[in-house]
Amino acid sequence: MPTEPSTALITNDIVGLGLIAATLAVIFWAASGPTPLLKKVFAWVPALLLCYFIPAIYNTAGLIDGHNTSLYNPIARDVLLPAALVLLTLSIDLKGIMKLGPKLLVMFCAGTLGIILGAIVSFQAMSWIHPATVAGDTWKGMAALAGSWIGGGANMVAMREVFGTDATTFGQFAVVDVACASLWMAVLLFLANRAKQIDARSGADTRAIDEMKERISAYEAQNARIPSLTDLMVIVGVALGGVGLAHAIAAPLSGWFKTNVSWASQFSLDSAFVWVVLLSTALGLGLSFTRARRLESAGASRLGTLFLYFLIACIGMQMDLFSLLDRPWLFALGAIWMLTHILVLWIAAKLLRAPLFFFAIGSQGNIGAAASAPVVAAAFHPSLAPVGVLLGTVGYATGTGLAYVTGLILKWMAGA
Repeated sequence: MPTEPSTALITNDIVGLGLIAATLAVIFWAASGPTPLLKKVFAWVPALLLCYFIPAIYNTAGLIDGHNTSLYNPIARDVLLPAALVLLTLSIDLKGIMKLGPKLLVMFCAGTLGIILGAIVSFQAMSWIHPATVAGDTWKGMAALAGSWIGGGANMVAMREVFGTDATTFGQFAVVDVACASLWMAVLLFLANRAKQIDARSGADTRAIDEMKERISAYEAQNARIPSLTDLMVIVGVALGGVGLAHAIAAPLSGWFKTNVSWASQFSLDSAFVWVVLLSTALGLGLSFTRARRLESAGASRLGTLFLYFLIACIGMQMDLFSLLDRPWLFALGAIWMLTHILVLWIAAKLLRAPLFFFAIGSQGNIGAAASAPVVAAAFHPSLAPVGVLLGTVGYATGTGLAYVTGLILKWMAGA
C-alpha cells in the first residue's frame, strides 16, 4: 500500500494497471510476429524479458512509482501468484508421466540435481574467484534463480518473497536467468535438428519416443476443446477460491508455528505468505488427481501464465535499470551454475545411453519449465510438445520446495 507521497507522473493505481495491461498486450502482439521485422526481433529478444524491463523503464523514468503502489502488494503477490501456482500445478498428469518411461524421469531428476549442485558449486567457485560477487544478500537472489531454474517464474517470485530478495537484486538475477537460459535453449534447438545423427552415434534407444508420439497425438485429438464461458468461470473460481482458502488457513497456521515452534522463524514457517505459497501448490497438486485436471484442456495453465506475466510486470515496476550494470560478475556465476547442470545431465545421459530428446527435455523441464520446454520438445517433433508441458508442470510443483531447500543451503554457506 502507498505509504508516502509519490513524485511519479502516474499515481493512480487504476491508471497504472491499465498501462501495464496495455504494455503486455502490445508485447505479446508484437511477439506473435505480425511482420517479418518483429519475427526477427523476437527470435532474439524473449517476450518475458520485455514484460519485466519495459515496466522497469517506466519506473526508472519516473512515469510510475513501483514502490508506492498496491499493484504488486497485495494484488500481484498475494492474489495472482498463488492463483498461478494453483492453475499451473492443476494439470499435472502423474500417471501419464510414469508412462513416459524411467529414463526420461531419471534425466529430469538429474537436471534438477544439477541445478541444486550448480548453485553450491557456483557460489563456492565465485567465493574464490571474486568474493564480492557472493557477498551480502547475493544468496537471496540465487535462491530466487533456483526457483526459476527448477520450476519457473512463479517459483522464482515465491522464493523472492520467502527470502525477502530486494527488487534490484531480483532484477539482476532475472537478467542472468534470461541470458543463460536463452543461450542454452538456443543450443538445444540447434542440436534438435541433428538428433538422429547424435542418437545413432551414441547408440541410444529411441523406441520409447516413437511410442510417445503416437500416444500423445491420440490424447490431444480426444481432449482439446475451445473453452466455453462456463469453463472460464470454473477455472477462475478454482484459482481464486484456492487463493482464498490458502489465505484463510495460512494466517492461523503461521501464528500457531510462531507461538509453539521455537525454530519456526529459521525456516520461515511463521510467515503467512510462505504457507500461502505451499498451500496453493498443494491444492493444485491435490486437484490434479481429480476431474478438475480436465480444466487444462480448456486453458487453465494459459490463464495461470497470464496471471504470472502480470506478476512479472509488477515486479519489474520496482526495479531501477541503472543498477543492472553494477555486478557483471553475476554472469560468470550464472555460467558456472549452468555448466554444472549440463555436466550432471551429460554424465546421466552417458550412463543411461539416453536419447538426445531425453537430455534436452530433462534440462528444459527444469530450466525452461512449461514456458519453453514445449518449444524444445516440439523441435524434435510437434506431437512431443505436451511432454515438455508435463515435465514443466512437475517443475512448477517441485520448484518451490526444492528451491527453498537450496536457499537454506546457500544461506548457510553465506553465513547469514
